Amino acid sequence: MVQPTKTMQFTWMVGGIVASLLAIPAIAIEFSTGPNGIEARRLHEEPYNLTGRKIGIGQVEIGRPALFGFDKPAAENFIVRPTQVFLVDQQALSNLNVDEHAASVASVMISQDKRLRGVAPEARLYSAAAGFNRQGGQPEECLASQTVALQNGDDVRAINFSFGEPLSQDPRPNALLDGNALLTLCIDWSSREHDVLYVIAGNQGRGGIPIPTDHYNGMTVSNTITVDGIYRKVSFADLGSEPPSIQGRPAESNVGPRRSITLAAPGSAMQLVQPDGNDTPPISGTSFAAPHVTATVALIQEYGDRQLARGASNWTLDARRHEVSKAVIMNSADKVEDTGNGLFLDMTRTAVDQLNNDWLASDAYWREEIPLNANLGTGHLNAFRAYQQFSPGQWIPDVPVPIIGWDYRTVGTDASTQPYRDYIINRPLQADSHISATLVWSRVVELQDANGNALYDAGETFADRGLNNLDLYLMPAGSDNLEDSIWSSISPEDSVEHIFHRIPETGEYKLRVVFHDQVNDPLQNYALAWWSVPAQ
Repeated sequence: MVQPTKTMQFTWMVGGIVASLLAIPAIAIEFSTGPNGIEARRLHEEPYNLTGRKIGIGQVEIGRPALFGFDKPAAENFIVRPTQVFLVDQQALSNLNVDEHAASVASVMISQDKRLRGVAPEARLYSAAAGFNRQGGQPEECLASQTVALQNGDDVRAINFSFGEPLSQDPRPNALLDGNALLTLCIDWSSREHDVLYVIAGNQGRGGIPIPTDHYNGMTVSNTITVDGIYRKVSFADLGSEPPSIQGRPAESNVGPRRSITLAAPGSAMQLVQPDGNDTPPISGTSFAAPHVTATVALIQEYGDRQLARGASNWTLDARRHEVSKAVIMNSADKVEDTGNGLFLDMTRTAVDQLNNDWLASDAYWREEIPLNANLGTGHLNAFRAYQQFSPGQWIPDVPVPIIGWDYRTVGTDASTQPYRDYIINRPLQADSHISATLVWSRVVELQDANGNALYDAGETFADRGLNNLDLYLMPAGSDNLEDSIWSSISPEDSVEHIFHRIPETGEYKLRVVFHDQVNDPLQNYALAWWSVPAQ
């Protein structure tokens, strides 16, 4: 989201585009997708050839991008071509609801221009305009989200939200960011119902438009600026859920200790594409950070589908799960630049918050009950590292697993399912190296389906059945006692646990996923991704 001010907030809420007010040279999308950005361009080239081909992704905003051959503004736009466009839950009307902001966001994802090439230029983008409602449009936004999620043969892997609703327009009395706004409940329901990863532009903090950044099942993205030519510092326009800033805790923050930011990505002073195919002036905001993440999902999912088509070992349809994409992208994020000895997992940059503090200086590094940095989440998006995290494939628990991998599994509290799962790493780990591990699972939200059609209809509501509590432990391989754990992630609030910890001595280790507290169902699906360093 572009940071709203008193003079521009109305323009933003109707989906208008706002030029950056800072005298900063424009940075083309090619720069943000290259080695100083998220390294997606590397995946476009040989030997990877990953461009998002045939992968369905989505976009929901107040407006929509123009469609070539349908809208007059797109008559000369040969480079940003969505597959299909909608108005709420119907086909779009020609030349109506076309919006510069939506067009620029779409260009981050699918632009085919050689100079301003998007992250996943051959992905299939389905875009829905929710329309502008002065009293708030959460029912329409939910309908638009459902419409997009059902496209591509019910196979849309991620949906981008570069907009939001202000708390001031939420119809609930004394509305808070407690996860119970209609739109927030809707996307958490849809993520499970339609198996789609929602990627949300980050919380603005004061006076912003934060709904649905208080979701559980998607990802919320903050915006980075360049330092010495590298995207790595969180913009001052962004406010996470509990930033240690001089302004104190933002007025619009998640209730309780749960943080909102999942990941950081480029979004500053960018030159993108307007509906007519011309370049924009320099523009900035989390609006343009989020689509970097959404389109990265298309890149890794193209690779996964390629492996499935080949019948590759260690690949199942679990690779398409939204929880897997989320765990993989979060766990592969850059935190601290590796010096060349591999002890920091070959990370490519040191990401910092607005006060120039890196991940190692945050409470998420030294407090086991806090999995996420308030401003960075798990770090800075790196599409190539996400490929490296994803490509080893799926590995089952209770047998040795490789040093890098992922899994999608069930843990339970009933007699038929284990209350914990162990992932024993098959090689000793190097002393003083770091291990990264991310565990994600979903809140259960159910549709109160008044007419029984298994679809959300305007006027219907959702019921929050809560979040089961899972924990993640790093342990010696031979121990079964949690008191022997070297480190853990034990948040009682979040739908994610994350460990980034130094290995104290060379030896054999394992990760343990534990079903700690049952709130709804006795069986809980989860995704786990890990990355470690073998002993030399």
